[in-house]
Amino acid sequence: MEHIAAFLLVIGCTNSMADCRELQVPVNVFETAEECTAERPFAMGDVQGQAQHIVAKCLAVDPALEDDYDQIVWKVRPDGSLDASLAISSLVMASNAARPE
Repeated sequence: MEHIAAFLLVIGCTNSMADCRELQVPVNVFETAEECTAERPFAMGDVQGQAQHIVAKCLAVDPALEDDYDQIVWKVRPDGSLDASLAISSLVMASNAARPE
């Protein structure tokens, strides 16, 4: 199984940056950060016209947590910059303190 080293996140917004959404690109996972960085301008070109303002960022994937990531947390600032990261949800575990006899 190949490991993922980077995830490409592409966001499209209105000019005011008030309304933003994730945009789908043909390939968004990469084996190296360099591959992600090289693909980024082409991916942005693929979604040209789907939004007035498009931003994209390659997010590093920790190989030890690759299967645990379940959220992409992002925010586009009014100046058009993108803050984004991969995250793991907090898990709530239920247990029964009583032991069967």
